[in-house]
Amino acid sequence: MNKKAVILLADGFEEVEATTPIDFLRRAGIDVCVAGVAGVQVTSSHDLTMGCDCLLSEVKSSDYDAVIIPGGMPGAANVAKSDEARRLVTDLMEAGKLVSAICAAPAVALESFGVLKGKKATCYPGFEKHFSDATFCADRVVLDGNLITSRGPGTAAEFALALISYLAGSTVATQIAKDTLQK
Repeated sequence: MNKKAVILLADGFEEVEATTPIDFLRRAGIDVCVAGVAGVQVTSSHDLTMGCDCLLSEVKSSDYDAVIIPGGMPGAANVAKSDEARRLVTDLMEAGKLVSAICAAPAVALESFGVLKGKKATCYPGFEKHFSDATFCADRVVLDGNLITSRGPGTAAEFALALISYLAGSTVATQIAKDTLQK
């Protein structure tokens, strides 16, 4: 059975941090649902409009193995304001499923959702000041149990490969890295 991941898009998301995981995970055979936090048409921080597969309100946490939150501002803040996003993330964290975020999203969304207690995490430079529950690590990608965080647009491919490794195994991640000329 294929793993299933949901990526949350809100107006103001960072394009590379959304599209790279969507693309790489789908190449790896992972079923990815793009869920719009407030609508099925979402506009990025640089005016790219994307269509989503569904609304976040239609997503059931029991259907997914992972949640992915791209950064970008105000995208990460818009996700953080969503009670539905909070419920989904906390449900998956409590179930031991993968919770992941990149750029501003670890500090802005995950921190506000209260899922970083006792965890190591990273984020876009300067946003670490928002961490009160997490231990900041400056690594490009940080894995701590069922939590994966990453720094920003330039680390999106590494982030996506870490997600694939976690969900589908290192052999699949290595093949996707080779196929996309990462290594």
